[in-house]
Amino acid sequence: MQNYSSYTDDELICLVKEGNLKAFAEIHKRYYGLLYRHAFKRLPDSEEVKDLLQELFTYMWHNRESLSLTTSLSAYLFTSARNRILNVFKHDKVKNNYLNSLQKFVEHGEPQADDQLRIKELIAIVEAGVAQMPLQMRIIFEMSRNGHLSHQEIAEKLNISPLTVRKQVQNSLRILRVKLGPHFFLLFL
Repeated sequence: MQNYSSYTDDELICLVKEGNLKAFAEIHKRYYGLLYRHAFKRLPDSEEVKDLLQELFTYMWHNRESLSLTTSLSAYLFTSARNRILNVFKHDKVKNNYLNSLQKFVEHGEPQADDQLRIKELIAIVEAGVAQMPLQMRIIFEMSRNGHLSHQEIAEKLNISPLTVRKQVQNSLRILRVKLGPHFFLLFL
């Protein structure tokens, strides 16, 4: 059994590119704690930080063969973590804008006739988009949105990973954004 703790980062990256899982585990062991502390300072949600790091390392493993570092491994990992944190902030900003828009809608009372027409049109587009999703994605999406189940509850019912559920929900929302395309602006009128 080889001890990878004495290997340099460059040596470990070369081994990872060849598919060496133990070398990858050494990188994970070496950097996970540092990256966690770094990310937690900027994003004080432990679960979100864990998800972010899981995605970072998963991405690195899946793209190991094409991984081309122009900087040190440390710089690559910290930059990747920073970019993922910025994406979380950007997503939160969009979510907050939507919630503010929804709050204004609620404060102004019942929708007008043209609002009701837009709502019906959007519902039809969303339903068509959901109907075209792959079966498992559709089931997960409907359990999440219509059944109001958490990712953990869905994972338990379907006997799959909560991360798989999360990714399927994200992918389904991405599909719906594309389907809404030019109608997306109607959400904010």
